[in-house]
Amino acid sequence: MTDDIDRILGQWARERPDLDTAAMGVFGRIFRLSKLAGDVAERAYSRFGIGRPEFDVLAALRRSGEPFQLSPGALAASMMLSTGGTTARLDRLEKAGLVTRSPDPNDRRAILVRLTERGRALADEAVTAGLAEQQRLLAHLPPEKSAQLSALLRELLHGL
Repeated sequence: MTDDIDRILGQWARERPDLDTAAMGVFGRIFRLSKLAGDVAERAYSRFGIGRPEFDVLAALRRSGEPFQLSPGALAASMMLSTGGTTARLDRLEKAGLVTRSPDPNDRRAILVRLTERGRALADEAVTAGLAEQQRLLAHLPPEKSAQLSALLRELLHGL
């Protein structure tokens, strides 16, 4: 079985046989899978009136557990973003009634971001829809190969 990446690697092998393009094959496929999976997730979340950036905020709050609230700093760290990068997302989500911001009772200088009931329900629906799409993308792989792929990617990430 061959794909477009094999065609590209073949062209490089013809033009530059001195290059070892194995890494290009791995990362080319990772980049294409990431784009494809991202587009599928975006479509799944759009049914709920949100995009991936908003879903990331809702999901971080939802998986934080009761009372489903975090400081903006903890929220940004959970999403691997700067606190400045979360402000616009929080503004949109607060305007939509999905989160609230309130003073931290333990630190008057700080605020807490909390999921509303509506935000929690939407997060639950969106994560279910997004996960169903991810499972659909992996459906042609036997479970043991999917687990092997996950383990290999984990090992690769750990080594970086």
